[in-house]
Amino acid sequence: MIIAIEGIDGAGKNTLVRAIRERVDADVLAFPRYDVSAPAQLVQEALHGRMGDLTDSAYAMATLFALDRHGARGQLEPYLDSDRIILLDRYVASNAAYSAARLRDDAVMDWVHDLEFGRLGLPRPDLQVLLATEPDTASQRAQSREQSDASRERDRYERDAGLQQRTYDAYLRLAGQGWAGRWLVTTDSDVILQEIANITQGL
Repeated sequence: MIIAIEGIDGAGKNTLVRAIRERVDADVLAFPRYDVSAPAQLVQEALHGRMGDLTDSAYAMATLFALDRHGARGQLEPYLDSDRIILLDRYVASNAAYSAARLRDDAVMDWVHDLEFGRLGLPRPDLQVLLATEPDTASQRAQSREQSDASRERDRYERDAGLQQRTYDAYLRLAGQGWAGRWLVTTDSDVILQEIANITQGL
């Protein structure tokens, strides 16, 4: 089973992943994979202002994010039709939400879907969970994290409060239309665990 945990920066994705793992035997993979992926490393450089005008193009950035995930496709495929579970800290929906927020146009959501699930052949998730953390709260968390950990300097996207709000709204639209499959909108790990059980039982 592939479960994607989605949300804006500071929403609490990592905390939720840890809470689920305390009660379910699951592997974890976080995107972007900055430590091992060349496309992700280019994204990181761009978001910290070291790649010229690359971030000006929403489509260029979205393509790099997509190529990072494509590089992990072999890691994800064994979880299809399996009793093994992997929790993804961000997945394809993050690309759709952030791109739509940047362009202020939901049409790009279909482009991301076709690029990642179609052309790049990424497996669709069994469940997508949107952490319903209000943008103001998430922003405060991101700022506190930056102040307490020098390695967690906020990038260009994280510093843009308007972008974070538009991204959260885009996520809500994705969840509302059932984009790329099943969604939950919650912050409650118990609700997520019950949904995992329902899927496992074929409900």
